[in-house]
Amino acid sequence: MNIFISPLWTTSYLLAEVTNGEAYTKAVVASLMVTAGTIFLLSVLLGELCVRLSLPTVLGDLATGVIMGGSILSILVFSEVGEQANSTMLQFLEWVTQADPETTLAAYQFQMRAFINESANIGLLTLLFVTGLESDLAELIQVGTQAATVAVTGVVLPLVIGAITLSALFDVPTIPALFAGAALTATSIGITAKVLQDLGRLQSSEGQIILGAAILDDILGIVVLAIALSLVETGEIEITKIISLLISATIFVLVAILLNRYFCPVFTPIVERFKNPAALMLFSLIFLHILALTAIGIGLEALLGAFAAGLVLGGMSIKERLAQLFEPFVYVYTTVFFVTIGARVDLSVLNPFVAENRESLIIAACLITIAVIGKIGAGFVTFTDKPINRLAIGVGMIPRGEVGLVFAGLGAATGVLSESLDVAVIIMVIVTTLIAPFLLRLVFRSSIEKIEESRKVEAIQELAGEKF
Repeated sequence: MNIFISPLWTTSYLLAEVTNGEAYTKAVVASLMVTAGTIFLLSVLLGELCVRLSLPTVLGDLATGVIMGGSILSILVFSEVGEQANSTMLQFLEWVTQADPETTLAAYQFQMRAFINESANIGLLTLLFVTGLESDLAELIQVGTQAATVAVTGVVLPLVIGAITLSALFDVPTIPALFAGAALTATSIGITAKVLQDLGRLQSSEGQIILGAAILDDILGIVVLAIALSLVETGEIEITKIISLLISATIFVLVAILLNRYFCPVFTPIVERFKNPAALMLFSLIFLHILALTAIGIGLEALLGAFAAGLVLGGMSIKERLAQLFEPFVYVYTTVFFVTIGARVDLSVLNPFVAENRESLIIAACLITIAVIGKIGAGFVTFTDKPINRLAIGVGMIPRGEVGLVFAGLGAATGVLSESLDVAVIIMVIVTTLIAPFLLRLVFRSSIEKIEESRKVEAIQELAGEKF
């Protein structure tokens, strides 16, 4: 059978396709402008409020996310949340772009996944790169023992206490109790690093111990997650996989230390030969991507590779210039990162008038207590003769952030966590993430004078000892 297709019909069809494509593209661009513009506007306003109240600016970003998230305005709605985007905003986008509702919604969902979500990932990698760049490798090595002690204690203590408490008080089965306990071991290095930068304490002894412990905590968190998933899937622990992860992480860190010493003297003169003003930043980004991909390739997290890249390039004589080049990058993308963390907060789980929430709130209160005590206890295990703020070290390890949400998400996806237990873990993550910047500033401010006075006394005693 012959089918005759009218040239006029074909032309009309193709024009319609082009028109729909143009409308979709316009809707994507318009969605990004509305979303990003609102993020930055609210972030600036709430950040200014935090500065005037002597609070860390990261709290402004987190609050911006909560306001824009599904709990209030529903402007930042991620596909995994399963909520509807703000209808007024969608109607506005339809009016601006003249696109139909289906095209507008599809464009909005695409820009959320492809731009906002991925910008948040870039923000975390950038933040960790700059954190590594501003860190003192010699100081990190010097406090390595203390950091390792804090990290191991901060993993073991909450895990054991959490699992035992859930089993004893709430009759939670062993494997779900261990999985929920594993969620208590995480530390969000991104939030802690940002607050330490804001306080100007990143290069202090406490800051370096917190930073080293948080990095080790991330490595140990990967191992703990592997153990937890292995228990869920097979009911037993794969020892070979755990040993392989630990060996890979150790080799990766050692290589980064060697590169800091031997790579930078070669890398710096090569970059300086280029007349292109963008060469330094672009070559650094390439190096960041290489180490991040290497970390992924050996079973670790990309963020560990980003931090290692910053740590390596921190050995350059021109690292201050590189840090200045990255400043605008950090301002834009880390703002998006912290806002998206806040946007994933579901405030409805905190409502005690909903019957289903009450059990979760009771369990959550218990988990929050264990989460805080476990990390603060780890801070006091720091072994050193020097005057140091152990409470600040413990508080710096409190925020669970995006790492804790990964545990909660996997717990829900695998079905190992009941609905009430999963909600309790999410609440624990929300609370520890929001209170940590506040507490960290408080403990540092209250103890600065005391620590400085102790160091002065120690210096006087040393000077007196030299004279006699």
